[in-house]
Amino acid sequence: MPPSSAPILTFEQARHVVEQHAATLRPQGKELVELLDSPGQILAEAVLADRNFPPFPRATRDGYAVRAADLIKLPATLAVIGEIKAGAAADANLKVEAGQAASIMTGAPALPGCDAVVMVEYTSRDGDQVTITKGIAAGDNIVPIASEAKRGDRLLSPGVRLDHAAIAVAASVGRSRLLVYSKPRVAVLATGDELVDIDVPLAANQIRNSNTYSLAAQIQAAGGEPVLLPIAPDEPERLRELIGDGLGADLLLLTGGVSMGKYDLVEQVLAECDAEFFFTGAQIQPGRPVVFGRVPCGAGAPAREGVSAPSDHKYFFGLPGNPVSTMVTFALFARPVLEALAGMTPRKLIFLHARLKSEIKTKPGLKRFLPAILSGEFEHAEVELVRWQGSGDIAATAAANCYIVIPPDRERIAAGEWIPLLMR
Repeated sequence: MPPSSAPILTFEQARHVVEQHAATLRPQGKELVELLDSPGQILAEAVLADRNFPPFPRATRDGYAVRAADLIKLPATLAVIGEIKAGAAADANLKVEAGQAASIMTGAPALPGCDAVVMVEYTSRDGDQVTITKGIAAGDNIVPIASEAKRGDRLLSPGVRLDHAAIAVAASVGRSRLLVYSKPRVAVLATGDELVDIDVPLAANQIRNSNTYSLAAQIQAAGGEPVLLPIAPDEPERLRELIGDGLGADLLLLTGGVSMGKYDLVEQVLAECDAEFFFTGAQIQPGRPVVFGRVPCGAGAPAREGVSAPSDHKYFFGLPGNPVSTMVTFALFARPVLEALAGMTPRKLIFLHARLKSEIKTKPGLKRFLPAILSGEFEHAEVELVRWQGSGDIAATAAANCYIVIPPDRERIAAGEWIPLLMR
């Protein structure tokens, strides 16, 4: 639909629209990378167990491998028949019989005949005998063969973001290289005559273009490759040319030019490219003028040479130009589309909760995402708004580590209430 008839949605409605479109997108390429080069990338293949895990009954404590039945009457004195070290080859002749025990290390294979490991803290050794003062149940402190995974089991699925735990899994099955999805190219186009690049001397009426760089950092953190376009002036012909360049990427993010001002030209130029607009605003603060839509492939620029398009359209977001609005709307709306293009399994947005340190008073009507500081220690977390001067105050936002989420029907939230948070 044209921008004039596209709706302004609630936050939840807008988020669901984005998620529905993201679910239709697919990544466009794969590449094989070294394991140590893969953190943060999206897995494009299944990783299977190459053997049983564990491959033997594994001791989880230092102590003595025993038969639990021998410890019914305490204290119990047992004959020590040997020692089992982690990584040492098992002695095929050793077997724990009634009245016997074997010294064992954490991670070592439990001997045939034993069914439990008693911790060394409950034992005292005297030569070839050990006295045990605490009973134990069969199975205690032993992990059975294949209880974690059987050979051939899927341990990691395509669509997983490779973090330290996933890297450990891949290493444990001997994978020195992994197939990952290619990173989507995300074009960033900042607009406005008032903007200059960061290394250009400023006139009194100009501001530096921070949005391009903050978005580039957010894109990289989300798994994309930023493509930074020149600043677009408030002039339709040059803006149209740069939008065409941006539509050659997998996703286009524009900042500024989406409000109701005389020189806010982004929606007009996109409409001339046969854009379809899904919404032209969300009832949030900051970020109310956010725009989401798509352009038919070829309307603004051809698809990438040699790469099939993820669909017959290219998606775009028009993000508000105030820096904090840009950051917030990327996190709330653009990130799910980028993650889908990167091959990541879809995930719902989840808010955490913490106690509010100081009372908040605000106006109702919009869902608010306000910069805040989560502090405290251990189980005692509390959150407080930072002092800020609105959606242009990037210094205050840089001092924050989360956003407090205020429902649209609340005017006052008392200190001590549990309140939802969006982590940065």
